[in-house]
Amino acid sequence: MRTDTAPTILRQDYLPYPFRIPTVDLAFDLAPDLTQVHSRLTVERIHPEAAPLVLNGEALSLISIRIDGRLLSPEDYQLDDHQLTLHPDKPAFTLEIISTCRPAENTSLMGLYQSGHSLFTQCEAEGFRRITWFADRPDVMSRYTVTLRADKTQFPHLLSNGNLLQEQPLSDGRHEATWEDPHPKPSYLFALVAGDFDCREKTITTRSGRQALLQVYCDKGDYPRTAWALDCLERSVLWDESRFNLELDLDRFMIVAARDFNMGAMENKGLNIFNSAYVLADAQTATDASFEAIESVIGHEYFHNWTGNRITCRDWFQLSLKEGLTVFRDQEFSADMMARGLPDNAALSARTVKRIDDVTALRTAQFPEDAGPMAHPVRPDSYQEIGNFYTATVYEKGAEVIRMQHTLLGESGFQAGMAEYFRRHDGQAVTCDDFVNAMDSVYRQLAPGKDLTTFRRWYAQAGTPRVSVDLKHDAQAAQCVLTLSQRCDPVGVEKLQNPAVAKPPLHIPFALGLLGADGSPVLLETDGLKGETLVLDLTQTTQTWVFKNIAQRPVPSLLRNFSAPVIVEYNYTDEELALLARKDPEPFSRWEAGQSLATRCLLAMASKQGQSNTTKAATDLLAATWADIANDASLSPAYKARVFSLPSERVLLEKMSPIDPPALAQARRALRQYLGETLQDTWQTLYDNMCAALDGQDYRPDAASAGARALKNSALTYLVAATVTGALARAERQYYDADNMTDRMGGLTPLVNHAPDDVKARVLAHFYDQWQANPLVIDRWFALQATASSTTVADIQALMAHPAFTLRNPNRARSLVFQFCLNNIQGVYCEAGYAFWAEQVIALDQINPEIAARLARAFDHWARLVPKERQAIKLQLEKIMQRPSLSRNVYEIISKALTL
Repeated sequence: MRTDTAPTILRQDYLPYPFRIPTVDLAFDLAPDLTQVHSRLTVERIHPEAAPLVLNGEALSLISIRIDGRLLSPEDYQLDDHQLTLHPDKPAFTLEIISTCRPAENTSLMGLYQSGHSLFTQCEAEGFRRITWFADRPDVMSRYTVTLRADKTQFPHLLSNGNLLQEQPLSDGRHEATWEDPHPKPSYLFALVAGDFDCREKTITTRSGRQALLQVYCDKGDYPRTAWALDCLERSVLWDESRFNLELDLDRFMIVAARDFNMGAMENKGLNIFNSAYVLADAQTATDASFEAIESVIGHEYFHNWTGNRITCRDWFQLSLKEGLTVFRDQEFSADMMARGLPDNAALSARTVKRIDDVTALRTAQFPEDAGPMAHPVRPDSYQEIGNFYTATVYEKGAEVIRMQHTLLGESGFQAGMAEYFRRHDGQAVTCDDFVNAMDSVYRQLAPGKDLTTFRRWYAQAGTPRVSVDLKHDAQAAQCVLTLSQRCDPVGVEKLQNPAVAKPPLHIPFALGLLGADGSPVLLETDGLKGETLVLDLTQTTQTWVFKNIAQRPVPSLLRNFSAPVIVEYNYTDEELALLARKDPEPFSRWEAGQSLATRCLLAMASKQGQSNTTKAATDLLAATWADIANDASLSPAYKARVFSLPSERVLLEKMSPIDPPALAQARRALRQYLGETLQDTWQTLYDNMCAALDGQDYRPDAASAGARALKNSALTYLVAATVTGALARAERQYYDADNMTDRMGGLTPLVNHAPDDVKARVLAHFYDQWQANPLVIDRWFALQATASSTTVADIQALMAHPAFTLRNPNRARSLVFQFCLNNIQGVYCEAGYAFWAEQVIALDQINPEIAARLARAFDHWARLVPKERQAIKLQLEKIMQRPSLSRNVYEIISKALTL
């Protein structure tokens, strides 16, 4: 059993680095088996007193060290597996280090590594230390000049950050390229790429009139599938100019697609390296969801050029400074792109669809995180392995914290706050407090007497706040009294350290409206606020508002547009939820009401109450409500498709106590079948109407076309689930006749989940035969089987033996192993499933600890399961902990899980 414990890094222990490193000159002699790196650093001591120069390094071989040209002997420094310590006797000097690394052996995909026949880097968070010894921390910012040398035949493209200074051939068949980044940056933003690529490019004119070159590099043969990515990059540049007045600050901006990549993409200054899944797309190989994700991720990484690169993090505890802000920006970008060119009502619907998708993602990933062993604030106070803190809390909840500031300041106020943030901190490494300070300076001007002092607690408190709502109506006085009460219970390690702690209240912008009995909006007026939607400032544990001139008891529409990342507690009747779902003029709350009604039905069915008269009445009401929504011509197909999507299993699991995954899976299947049978005429009409609307159109990934396909395929799924006569044949016909991957998957998915084994085997074999040469499409093939309701552990093990499967490629591991363990609650929640999960965590940990750590979190909620499942998972957690060579990444997660 492992006996050493990874050290805990505390935010309160931060100390500035005692040296500046103004310039970094790097020269690479690149080869997969052995790469030599010559670094030349200018170093300046910040404080007059002498201090050791401590540099980070991992998996490196040292050749030589020189200070101001003098060769050091081993007695002049201390070297271990992680640090190089020098004792300079000068306040300023030049340090030269020559070292080697082995990219082909680097399966962690951190630092310099080989993917296919090409070389790539990934340096965030602490990968640069696997390239050369350096002060690998975000507050050390330097200007980099990089010279790359390699065999010209094998690596005709040599890329790095910034602007290309020169290229030239060398006499030995190699060539070299020199790049200069004019902007200071931390080492985590360093990048190089060497390989033989296709390149799609376009020259644009920026707002100030400069010419800039946009480029997308990909493997040979993938060029036709890069057009969408280049379009997205251009739209991102133009949007950031128009919405935030931020202009591209380099002569060129490059994106390179890599098949082996731990994450989605990386925002290295001017040279973004992307998982190929977020670059390559055409109608035949990518779904509508893929096109949307590519646009979002390309936008995200480009927007980092300012929010993350020009202003970066002082330390890794401030990670949400760049990630939460940039997620908010990419969400707004995607919403604007979905709504562009549409009239006001249609644009609102399009933006609402995006908001629904973002909130669903938050509830699916972040709310469970807040309730689990890895719960942490948006700005964590401690960590053992920083790679474990690239989390939904930092990203998605961080974005909601930014969105709340936008709500409080309004669009113009938020833009003024952003301008002030850049005025104060451009070119610096700063903290979350620095960002809030800039916003607060504007907020105080906009709202005299108010400030963001209480709001700052959002960065410091872990857990999902709950807001309970009490609404009293006085018919005689014709007024409503609304009381909001907030609490945030201890989570994670807090429950062990001080379970009775009372956290101070947060500043929660709580948007609400009231509806009459007929669904008409009620005009509200209180505390100087007036309108059909009011945003109340909940800053105390309990607050009360009085609304006058309300003759009849209204139905509240709560937390409109999800104005804060909280859980609302209000005792709606089923009929009130149905009214909101049919009539609420605020479209997000209308969707939310329908989801709440469906959730009630599912949880009742899962708790074995599915045959009760009460539950039958609720499911009948749900079906009737959905029928009305289906017939509402004012709603877009995309919006209806979201309404008709049942709450995800991962969201529902968090609402069960204790958690019983198999019962929930059974309830979901039963409700889907019931809705399919009860509304089969509705589904048939929707399917036919959407087919007619799309008939004769060439494929386009625009929001309207994607919405029509989403609604069509949703209707088909319900028809197949209900075993409606001819539905399976229709699904099979759609699969074979489809001219795009969205419709092909729309036909294949219900077949894999509901068709007889011979039909299922036939279509899966056809799909594989047709697409076996395309790795990203075969990832879909694996993922679809991994999540099929009938798939067992034995099925997954058989698929792992398939020649196309490898654990070493993160995309392939995610498509099969992760999808089964995270998203197939019918197949994985059994003793065999838990044992399989533990085996894969251990196997991946030997290859790529960062990927293994993400899989290790599949059962964060294990302590809240029914007793039988809880004990079975605990045995596997203990089995993982007994591994003597467990990585720090996995150790932190499993050890915290076992504390519950």
